[in-house]
Amino acid sequence: MSQTTTATTTTATSATAAGGGNSGPGYASHPGYRIELVPCLKRLRAAFGGETVVDTTRAVVLRETKHVPVYYFPRDDVRFDLLEATDHRTYCPFKGEAGYWTIATGRGRSENAVWGYGAPYDEVAELADYVAFYWDRVDHWFEEDEAVFVHARDPFTRVDILDSSRPVRVVVGGETVAETTRARFLFETGLPVRHYIPRDDVRMDLLEASETETTCPYKGTARYCSVRAGGQLFPDLAWSYPDPVHESARIKDYLCFFNERVEALYVDGAVQDKPKTKWSVD
Repeated sequence: MSQTTTATTTTATSATAAGGGNSGPGYASHPGYRIELVPCLKRLRAAFGGETVVDTTRAVVLRETKHVPVYYFPRDDVRFDLLEATDHRTYCPFKGEAGYWTIATGRGRSENAVWGYGAPYDEVAELADYVAFYWDRVDHWFEEDEAVFVHARDPFTRVDILDSSRPVRVVVGGETVAETTRARFLFETGLPVRHYIPRDDVRMDLLEASETETTCPYKGTARYCSVRAGGQLFPDLAWSYPDPVHESARIKDYLCFFNERVEALYVDGAVQDKPKTKWSVD
C-alpha cells in the first residue's frame, strides 16, 4: 500500500453490511457495531529478541466496538524474514479468518505473535494489506523514540491535566484522608474526572504501600496504596505515578483516590456522585 500525505479514515458499520459477496455476517446481528481504521502518522516500531520486527510511518489504528485500539502495519514494512507461518487460525464475524506467524530470532521465539486477514470481509477489505502484533508477545514498542505500554494509543482519547483551586476533600472510614485547594484535575476521554492531590495535603500516616502496579498507555505505571482509617483497611484505594509518561508529567507523585470506592469525595463542598466503572464495588 503506497504512502499518502492525506490522512483518511475507513469505517465499517452495520449500515455498510448490505451488498457485496463477502460481507461480515456479524454486522446483521449487531446493529451499530463499528470498526474504524485511522491512519497513524507516527513512526512505530516493535522489537523482539534484539531485532526490530516492524518499522513504519504508515500504520493504521483499528478502533473496534468493545475492544482496545490495535496497530495494524503494512506488510511491506514488517520483517517477514523473521516470521514463520503457522497452522493457527481464528475467526471474527466482522473481519474474517486470521492466519498467524511466529517471530523467530537468534534470541528466541514468540509463538503466534502476528496475525493478518488475507481475505477479509468487504467492510474491512483494506486489512488485507496489513498485519498486527500481540502487544505482550514482543519485547518493546515505540512511538517515534518513546516507549509505549499496554496497547495502542487511541487517537481520539484526550488527557487534560488542569490546576484547580476548588476545594477537594476525601473521606474514608469516617476520616478526612486528604484535603486541598491545590489539586490537579485529570480529564480523560470516557473516564470519570480524577482529582490528583499533592502529598503534603494527604494524611500519609494513614496510607500503606501496596505491591499492586498497573500500567496505562497515556500515563505510565501506577503504584498503589491502601488506606487504614476508622479501624478498617481499604485495599488499593489510592495510586500515584512516580515516573509518568511525558504527556502526563504534571501528576508526578500526586495521589489520587478512587471516586468509586471512597466514602465521600467533596468538590466545592458538594459531595460527588460515585461513578459506575469497572473499579466500582457493589
